[in-house]
Amino acid sequence: MSAAGSLLAAVPAAAVLLLIVAAMPREAGAVAPLRLAVVRAVLLTGAYAVLVVEVLGASHALTRGAFTVAWLLFLVAAAAATGLRWRRATRLGQPPAAAPVPVSAAPAVSAASRPVPVGAVVSGGGPDVSTPAAELGEPTSAPTRAGRRFADLRAVAVDAWRTARPGERLLAGTVGGLVLVELLVALLAEPNNFDSQTYHLPKVEHWVAQGDLDFWPTAIHRQVTIPPGAEYLLLHLRLLTGGDHLHNLVQWAAGVVCLLVAARITAQLGGGRRAQLLTAFVLATTPMVVLQATSTQTDLICAAWVACAATVVLDGLSRRTGWGTLLGLGAATGLTAVTKTSGLIAVGPLLVLWVLAQLRLARSRNAASTDPAAAGGGRRSWPIGGLARTVGGSVLILVVAAVVVGPFLARVTAEFGHPLGPPRLRESIPMERHDPASIVVNALRIGHTAFDTPLAPLRRAGAELIISGAEAIGVDPQDRAITFGRELFPEPAWYPDEDRVAFPLAGALAVIGAVMALARPRRIAPERAGSLRAYAAVVLTAVLLHTAMIKWQPWGNRLLLYAVVLAVPLAGLWLDALLRNRAGGRRTVATVAAVTVLATSALAGVLAVSYGFPRRLVGAGSVFTTSDWDTRFLRRPQWADEFRWAATAVQDSGARRIGLVQQNDNWEYPWWLLLRQPDGGSPDLVALQSVLPERPPADPSSVDAIVCTGNKAACAKLVPAGWRLEFRGYVGYALPPGR
Repeated sequence: MSAAGSLLAAVPAAAVLLLIVAAMPREAGAVAPLRLAVVRAVLLTGAYAVLVVEVLGASHALTRGAFTVAWLLFLVAAAAATGLRWRRATRLGQPPAAAPVPVSAAPAVSAASRPVPVGAVVSGGGPDVSTPAAELGEPTSAPTRAGRRFADLRAVAVDAWRTARPGERLLAGTVGGLVLVELLVALLAEPNNFDSQTYHLPKVEHWVAQGDLDFWPTAIHRQVTIPPGAEYLLLHLRLLTGGDHLHNLVQWAAGVVCLLVAARITAQLGGGRRAQLLTAFVLATTPMVVLQATSTQTDLICAAWVACAATVVLDGLSRRTGWGTLLGLGAATGLTAVTKTSGLIAVGPLLVLWVLAQLRLARSRNAASTDPAAAGGGRRSWPIGGLARTVGGSVLILVVAAVVVGPFLARVTAEFGHPLGPPRLRESIPMERHDPASIVVNALRIGHTAFDTPLAPLRRAGAELIISGAEAIGVDPQDRAITFGRELFPEPAWYPDEDRVAFPLAGALAVIGAVMALARPRRIAPERAGSLRAYAAVVLTAVLLHTAMIKWQPWGNRLLLYAVVLAVPLAGLWLDALLRNRAGGRRTVATVAAVTVLATSALAGVLAVSYGFPRRLVGAGSVFTTSDWDTRFLRRPQWADEFRWAATAVQDSGARRIGLVQQNDNWEYPWWLLLRQPDGGSPDLVALQSVLPERPPADPSSVDAIVCTGNKAACAKLVPAGWRLEFRGYVGYALPPGR
C-alpha cells in the first residue's frame, strides 16, 4: 500500500472521529452519551458510504478519484459540523476545554473505589453507581454538566480507571488487550476467508474493473444475489488504497462497535459499571467474535447494525423519538438489510417494540395533559397527534431504509423478477417447511450446534437424542426442506474456526439471563424491569424466528452472531445481579461460580486469538511466520502453487482477455491478484459460464486463454478444439495453438 493510499484510508476514520464530537447528544439524561455519539456517527458514515457507492455506480464512476473527492467532502462536512457544535457550546458558556468533573466526585463511585481483592469484580459489595454513564467515565448530558461534553476525555478515563475496583480493571484490561491483539492480526494477515475467495472479494474486483454496479455473467450466483453492504465498505478501501491490505479492519471496527453498543444496551437496561464490563467481557471473549474481528466475513458488520438499531429503540422506550433519531433508526434498518437480510429477523421485532413504546408514551402524555387524574391510572385516550407522529415516524424509518437498500433490491428484481433473487437462493437458506414439528427439530439442531463443546460423548448423545426424537414425531432430521444443501447433522462445531465455532458459555449465560429477565426482571434491574422484560422478549422472539426461518447448516453459528450480540447484555446484567443479591455463604458460592465461568471464557478468547483458524498468532500458519501468499491459502494450502503455476503460464503466453471456468463454490479471487496488469490495473476476466439468464457468458473463442478451477471435465467441455489443456489438481489452464 502506497503512502498516498495510507493517507486516503485515514480520511474516513478522521471523519468518524469528528462526527462523534458533533453528534454528542444535547438532550438531558442521555445514557452513555459518548457511546450514543459513536452510534450516530457510524450510522451516518455507513449510510453515506453505501449511498456514495450507489450514486457513483449509477454514474459509472467507481474510480479512485471520485471516491477521494467524496470522502474529502465528507471530511469537510464533518469538520464543519464539529466546528458549529464547538462554537455553540462556547456561546452557551460551555467551554469545550472545560475541566471534567472527576468521576470520583460522585459519592457512589467514591464508595466503590475502596481497595477490594481482584476477585471482587464478581463479589464486590457496596452500592451500584446510579448513573451508568458516569460509571464508565463518560460525560453526562445533564444541563449542569453540559460543558463536560467536550471535556478532556483522557482525564475522565484516567479518573474512571482510578476509581474502578481491581476486578473491574482486570475485565477492562482483558477486553482492551484482546481488541488490540485482534487489530494486530487484522493488519498482519492477508484476507483468507473461504467465502471471500469465492464471492465477497471477487464482487469488489468486478466493480472496480467495470466502474459500475451492473451485474455480470458468472457461475457463482452469490457474487450478484447476496446483499453487498459489507462489500460496499470494502470497495471504499480497495479504491482508496489500491489493494486489500486493510480489508480486515472493517470487521475489526464492527467488532469494536458491537462491544461499545452492547455495553450501552446494558446501561440502558439499568446495568452499572460492573454489569457493562461483564457484558463487554463475555462478548469480547466469545470465540466467534474474536475470530471474525480479523476476517473479511460479514457477520460482525451485520451484528453491529442490528445492535445500533437496538440501542436506538431502547432510547425510544422512555422518550419520544426525534426526527434525527428516526433517520438513524431508518439508516440502521437499511444498513442491516443491505448487509445481511437475516439481521432483519431481529430488527423487525425491535421496530414493533419501538412503535408500541411510542404509542404508549403518546397516550400517557395525552392523558396527563388533558386530565391530570388520568395520568395516575385513569382512562387514557389515543391522541390523534401522537398517533399520527408515530405513524409518520414509522413511514420515515421505512423510507430511509428503502433509500439505503432500495437500489440493490431494484437491480435484483429487474434481473430475477423477485427482490430476494433467483429460486435457488430463496430455497437454499430459508426454511421450506413451517409445520411445528419441523420447526422444533430445526431449532434443536441449531441449538445443538451452537452449544457444542469439545466433549465428544456429550455431542453424540445430544445428536442421537435429537435424531431419535425427530424420527418419533415423523420428521426426517436430514430433510432437505429444513437442511442446507447436502449437509448432514450433526457436525462438530467446537473447534475455533471463524465459520462455525460454537459459543456454549456466552449462549448459556444469555439463556439464563433471558429467562431471569422474563421471569423476575426486578431482581436484575428493579428500576428498569419493564424495559428489561420487553427487551428480553424481543431477543427471544428473534431467536425463535431465526430457527423457524433459517435452515440448519454446519456454519449456522455465524448467522446467529447478531442474536448473540443482542443477548449478551442479558448475561452481563444477570451476572451482576447474581453477585449483588447474594449474601454470606451463597455469595461465596456465586463468586466462585462466576470467577470460574469468566476465567473459562477468558481462556476461550485467548485460545481463539492464539490458535484460531485460519488466522492465528502461534503455531503452524502464524501471521508472524507465514508468507503473505501462503496465508491466503491456509484453508487450502495445496492450491497456492497450483494457482501460481497456471497464472504464470497464462501471463507468459501474453494473453490479454482471459476466460473463467468454475463452479458455484470455487475460488475466483486469486485470479484477480495474479493476473493484474503490469500497471496494477484489473485483468480482463470474463466468465465462460453464467447462471444469470439475461447475462450470457463470453464465447470461448473470443478469449486469449482460459483458467479453470474445480472440475477438469467441466473445463474441457468449454475449451475450443485444438487448444492445449493443462491441469494440476484443482487448477488448470488452456491456451490456443502457438501460445
